[in-house]
Amino acid sequence: MAVENLTLAPFLSSDRNPYNYSKFEQVSRDLQTAWLTLEEVTQQLNLFNDESQDSYLEGLEVSTRMAIEDYLGLAVFPTQYRVYYPNFGVYNTALYLDLPEVSFTTNFGAGVTINSVVYYGSNSNNVPTALASTDYYYDSTGNRVVIPNMPSGLSQTIANPIVVTYTANANFIAQYPVVKQAALLLLTHFYNNRSNSTESAIHEIPFGVAQLLRPYKPLVM
Repeated sequence: MAVENLTLAPFLSSDRNPYNYSKFEQVSRDLQTAWLTLEEVTQQLNLFNDESQDSYLEGLEVSTRMAIEDYLGLAVFPTQYRVYYPNFGVYNTALYLDLPEVSFTTNFGAGVTINSVVYYGSNSNNVPTALASTDYYYDSTGNRVVIPNMPSGLSQTIANPIVVTYTANANFIAQYPVVKQAALLLLTHFYNNRSNSTESAIHEIPFGVAQLLRPYKPLVM
């Protein structure tokens, strides 16, 4: 019997994770490439003909882009993740491995690229074995990796013997003017507030960053 997500009983346990992975981590991320141009930034801040802060603004732009990526769960530039799965206790049957909701999966060039699927066998001496790319596929409708025939003999001593590495591809939504406008508003906030505290009350403006971005934030059921 194929193992679907619900048969793994996460909803019946104390586990707060509604998906069937144990944990995931970010492996690599672009920390250099600009998303907003320096011209866009200086115009937003009214810093015409002032190049004295360019290096600071470049760092601020990257921080802003990363904040937008994290808020929306989309990749402005490709970002790689690694996901760990427990021993489900079933063999020679199909496994459906959920991926974290960190990317939109569409037909417009976004989605994910599966880089590798490895597992630790019972006699592997803690050395992972890589599955051939023909032994699994990505199901975009469920944002998951499907292994039609999971090899038998997963390690009983390693907590998470199945590991998937994937890349969240650059998302076309990052080029929407409304998303970039939200980024410029957030960058302006960072620029004007360089301390973690203030003596005055700060109020969020109407139609600010959250309001502009909310329609593009995935709803996770």
